[in-house]
Amino acid sequence: MGWARALKVPTTRSAIPAVVLSSVLACGTMASCEYTYDDGRAPMSSPPSPAITDPVLTRDPALGQTVTGDALKAWAQDALPDVNGLSFYSSFGLLSAGESRDEETTQLPGGTYAVTLACRGARSAEFTVRNGSEVLIEMMLRCGTTRVKVLQLETDAVLGVTITGNAPANFAYRVSRI
Repeated sequence: MGWARALKVPTTRSAIPAVVLSSVLACGTMASCEYTYDDGRAPMSSPPSPAITDPVLTRDPALGQTVTGDALKAWAQDALPDVNGLSFYSSFGLLSAGESRDEETTQLPGGTYAVTLACRGARSAEFTVRNGSEVLIEMMLRCGTTRVKVLQLETDAVLGVTITGNAPANFAYRVSRI
């Protein structure tokens, strides 16, 4: 058997062609280069995209202050509009800072209900609605807003409602059959 010997070949680096080097220097990175192709046709025009702006709903500054008497009743009627006789229970009132109020609705037959909650004042109020010991709604509501939550009662029930004011606040709520 014969022995083969590898020849040592000196390695040399070839110079980078000037064309490639000038392209790299002109573009910097490939992300900043753009290729265009001119086929003689007019460029396609795209319709201008519509300007999308978020609607700005200003908050009524008067809703940051609590009211009493007839003004409280008028606010509650505005915040909880009449629902054509489907209302089973509604309530409104005034809370001091840190005060909690516990109330109960009348007997509600099983079915689907909308519970509309509203708050008026400088901060927020917490609403908790229970069926016995089961919490159905627990919500911190920013004053000046109204929220509607839907409940499904399998059987007749009397709901317990607890409202807590973080600062002086008016509250209102209505339980309506859907």
